[in-house]
Amino acid sequence: MRKIPRSLVLLCALLPVAMGCTTARSTAPQRTASEQLLISAAADRAAAQLSLGIPKGTKVFIEARFLQGYDEGYAVAAIRTQMLKNGLLLMDERKDAEAVVQVSSGALSTDQKSLLVGIPQLTVPYIPVGNSVTVPEIALFKQAEEKGVAKFVATGYDAKTGELLATTDARYGFSHNTNHTILLFFSWSSGDVVPPGVDQHSLSFRTFTNMLPGTN
Repeated sequence: MRKIPRSLVLLCALLPVAMGCTTARSTAPQRTASEQLLISAAADRAAAQLSLGIPKGTKVFIEARFLQGYDEGYAVAAIRTQMLKNGLLLMDERKDAEAVVQVSSGALSTDQKSLLVGIPQLTVPYIPVGNSVTVPEIALFKQAEEKGVAKFVATGYDAKTGELLATTDARYGFSHNTNHTILLFFSWSSGDVVPPGVDQHSLSFRTFTNMLPGTN
């Protein structure tokens, strides 16, 4: 009787296991949801301070070509909403407006800073020359802060004559999110981006401490 090679027997034994394995692939956007929340929260807070004193009921056209930055579409929408709250009537066409409200941005982005007590991530070369290995970060204590910043100015002028009607000083909006790590595994976050009534755990990965028995 012909002997079956061991390698073939092993392959046949592993085949059902291999067929039962699946891999789920997920994509990673260039920008994180946390960054977008920081910017939109700062934009909300800056827009809420815009008040031109133009009489209620005035038909206005919002000129937003000078408002630039990340998520400027959301920022323009927040400003339009504030104008409506101020009692102004928004026109989609400039020709239908009695006044033009020009909005501009001096900032619409994020800042980052961090403090690390421990060993940062290192790339260590080894022989043969040209090879290297990456040593991961070892954090005894780490604090990483992200801040959203928005700066808006609004100027109103007569749609026909171009005469100045009103203008605002620069209005600022800030938001922040801070991540803390102690002894590698214990981490938590704090900030003012997500309202208290929203489950913030649904917006982030579960940490090691979340998976301990008796924790929610």
